[in-house]
Amino acid sequence: MSAVAPHAAPRRAPPPAPVPRVAAVLLGTGLVGSALLRRLSTCPLPLRLLGVANSRGVLVDTSGLVAAEVLPRLAATGAAAPSDLDAVLQTLCDSAAGLRVVIDATPSDAVARCHAGWLASGLHVVSANKLAAGSTLARWRGLRDASRRGGGRYGDAATVGAGLPVLSTLRRLRAAGDAVQGLEGVFSGSLSFLFNRLDGTRPFSRLLAEAFERGYTEPDPRIDLAGADVARKLLILAREAGIALEEGEVQVEGLLPEALTSLPVAEFQRRLPELDAEIEARRAAAAARGQVLRHLARVDASGRARVGLEAVDPAHPAAALVGAENLFAITSTVYRQPPLVIRGAGAGAEATALALLADLAVLAGA
Repeated sequence: MSAVAPHAAPRRAPPPAPVPRVAAVLLGTGLVGSALLRRLSTCPLPLRLLGVANSRGVLVDTSGLVAAEVLPRLAATGAAAPSDLDAVLQTLCDSAAGLRVVIDATPSDAVARCHAGWLASGLHVVSANKLAAGSTLARWRGLRDASRRGGGRYGDAATVGAGLPVLSTLRRLRAAGDAVQGLEGVFSGSLSFLFNRLDGTRPFSRLLAEAFERGYTEPDPRIDLAGADVARKLLILAREAGIALEEGEVQVEGLLPEALTSLPVAEFQRRLPELDAEIEARRAAAAARGQVLRHLARVDASGRARVGLEAVDPAHPAAALVGAENLFAITSTVYRQPPLVIRGAGAGAEATALALLADLAVLAGA
């Protein structure tokens, strides 16, 4: 009897990839974005990275990108078309993930202007970009309105203090019925580093170059020196404290002479030593009175707000800061004498990336 050939087993299609709980796209691969990618490589967060974009290229993969491979792959993509960012966002919108998150690690105003629209569409936004919440009061209010309408949540811990729990503390105080009466402190890690180390042994320009090399300053250090970055942080904090502060209401004392404000960055850096004489004169005058220079920001409940360099006594909390520490002193109905003080590392890509990751974890319920 002849053998009967068995029927060939039908080929089965591979099972579909499981739907991720959290899907995200990352915009920006500078110091902060690159640090975030390094952390995502070892983080147990249940997140699928669907796309990454910077000013030179994009990567999209609906099955998920390997964080450790993103930067070399991006470097090989070449120039991106202007519409590529839309494709990255569309990939996220098309995902069936329960949580869809845009991570903004850029300093771009054009990207910041999209935050409200993303929130209104139901996407969540986690941002280190201060330009959405720290510019006009109307834009700040627009973020809140969009979040309420669309259900998207806004993670902004990385916008102030490189993740120190100052924004969350303000929200908790107000939610509990405590009234914030004032804020004061050193809100810039780069400027904290500069004036904590300014002791007359090294010129200011050399300290600024070191802060730039450490990644403490903005890509253009004049943003720090002009006080614009601190003013944005003060606006964000004041608004969360219930003080409806507008951009033009902050008195800002910059550290730059007019001649250096409009130069190309490379030319500005070459002429940095022009800052040294005036800064040293102010340091020496303060030292003669037993004081030190600190770059302070402050606002009271009436909306009087100032950012600038001040000489403080050794007993002032800011006088004891070291390195790139930030300090936030919150005066409220409950916390009056002494105020509630939050102090810690306030600069650097790693700390900022950690704040972004912490906001992602909160969204994911981790």
